[in-house]
Amino acid sequence: MNLSTRMAFPGFCALLFLGAAALAETKVEIKGVHLCCGACVKGVGTALKGIDGIKPACDREKGTVTITATDDATAQKALDALAAAGYHGDTGNKDLAIKAETNVPKGKVQSLSLTNAHNCCQSCCKAIKSSVKKVDGVAGDTAKPKTADFQVTGDFDAAEVVKALNDAGFHVQVKP
Repeated sequence: MNLSTRMAFPGFCALLFLGAAALAETKVEIKGVHLCCGACVKGVGTALKGIDGIKPACDREKGTVTITATDDATAQKALDALAAAGYHGDTGNKDLAIKAETNVPKGKVQSLSLTNAHNCCQSCCKAIKSSVKKVDGVAGDTAKPKTADFQVTGDFDAAEVVKALNDAGFHVQVKP
């Protein structure tokens, strides 16, 4: 091997490595998303519409949304858009995740106003009501189909209500 070949070889290897890195994609599977009907699936598509650099796929049967993105930042942007549309799930990845609601009151409350829940049909509403009802101290709720805002009443831990909804695949925000 002559001197010019030995000098060119490391540069060629670096170009191959950089080229492969540029082609790398980020793939995130969100499990446990509430997808009871075609409208839920359509809502995911609507939430992600207009985000350049992603390819979403829903598996309604498994309750998963898979996002293939050009990079981590684009994947996180898609996860944030899903949360903003009222969808929640677990990515199994601490770096790329649907962020927890930060506005949850500490301890027990008698009333909690929630907004932005994905609630497109009777089945969504039934799942919301069932999740909330499982929390100790909840006396009732005002959730109605096709309504993103509702109130939970009783004497209960606010964080437990939000967690119950998240575990059922719904992302909510707490109204101040």
